[in-house]
Amino acid sequence: MSKQVTTATPKLFIGMDIHKKSWRIHFTTDIVIGSGHTFPPKSELVKNYVDRNYAGYEVSIAYEVGCCGFMPARAFESYGWDTYVVNPADIPRPSKNKFMKTDKIDAKNIARQLRSGTLKKITIPPLERESLRSLTRQRTALVRDYRRIKTRIKSLLLYLQIEIPEGMDSPKWPIRFLDWLKELDLDYSNTNRTLRSMLSQYAFIDQELKHLSNDIRSHCKNHYKKDYNLLRSVPGIAGLTAGYLLAEIGDIRRFKSFKKFASYVGFIPSMHQSGEGIYTGGSTPRANKHVRNILIEASWIAIRTDPVMQNYYRSHAGKNSKAVIFKVGRKLLSKIMAVIKTEREYSIGVVS
Repeated sequence: MSKQVTTATPKLFIGMDIHKKSWRIHFTTDIVIGSGHTFPPKSELVKNYVDRNYAGYEVSIAYEVGCCGFMPARAFESYGWDTYVVNPADIPRPSKNKFMKTDKIDAKNIARQLRSGTLKKITIPPLERESLRSLTRQRTALVRDYRRIKTRIKSLLLYLQIEIPEGMDSPKWPIRFLDWLKELDLDYSNTNRTLRSMLSQYAFIDQELKHLSNDIRSHCKNHYKKDYNLLRSVPGIAGLTAGYLLAEIGDIRRFKSFKKFASYVGFIPSMHQSGEGIYTGGSTPRANKHVRNILIEASWIAIRTDPVMQNYYRSHAGKNSKAVIFKVGRKLLSKIMAVIKTEREYSIGVVS
């Protein structure tokens, strides 16, 4: 009887369905479908299991990005494993899995797709860059709270039929409007207390927003000075916008083409083809909305400060303004990529 000889390094493919209190994990090799187990949410326990049962295997592991972020992936990479963090929308699923969805089925499917080579990785950001991103997203959350508290204050005034003096009702509240609010007497002590509480909340958020904005700009000047200054040379890109781009996108040089860069940000139209007809719709919902939103805002500024961008906007005059500003945003994105790739500052009014 001949002895079996191993001619290649055996491979192990691990699919994970991650949750807060448990990880459902399925182990599949290049030969056997394998089995699944549930682990406490600790990467070292997974490593110990693999070391005991699959010693000498070449390991690949994948999970959907979600509540646990990239920390498990960094741990798996430190073990020398080929690690995939994937977008849930990118995982092919059999039709029956749409009607029968469990942690066990999801983990097994991820392992199978990893084995077949159909999964695409999400870029795992460096810890320092992810830390900056947490700062920008905290500021974004505060901006939402800022808008809410302003709306609540004005709703209170409307409810009490108190008319705002002429010239004070503007998007950016002037100091004289805040002084007027502080001096208001709403007749009842509890109503006055309500307004004072709202104004205190407004003042806190306003101050915190200023501190966070300064921190973001300061960090980028100190740690990403070159790219920060390049981005600021582009019309419409102020210091805070540049900080958001550096935090959310990371190193723009990693994109090999503008098409991939535009796809990441979400500046590509949705498309559907049926037979001979090709239909294009609005922007794809697949996008980094943090980046796309601030670039749309920056585009409105760009058409006021750069003649080239203004002419481009005017050339589409008469069309849907939202569709036109989307086109301007895409053009602005191309300028952003150009200044980073060439490492040359943008010159206002120069066609690129």
